[in-house]
Amino acid sequence: MADVFVAKVSEIPQGGKKIVEINGIPIAVFNLANKFYAIENICPHQAGSLGDGELIDGNVIVCPRHAWTFNVKTGINTKFDSIKVNSFPTIVENGDVKIVIEN
Repeated sequence: MADVFVAKVSEIPQGGKKIVEINGIPIAVFNLANKFYAIENICPHQAGSLGDGELIDGNVIVCPRHAWTFNVKTGINTKFDSIKVNSFPTIVENGDVKIVIEN
């Protein structure tokens, strides 16, 4: 496993998000109440960018293409729990947000 730097804490404000790419995988990083969460940035419906969607209800991202919704903490679709996107653990060290990636 590797910890990959994605942003300074100050770069992603409370309620904010940032899209990054690690090893060819697009990932959306979210700041919810100063805790960071990361999910794969591609909606499984028609490949919409989840990180470009609207964050609602505190922890739900709405895909901008067809309004599919996912919990940013788990990556699970809010209507059909059998549908999900990958989620990634995050850590914060010395003001840096990092995503833990399995090799």
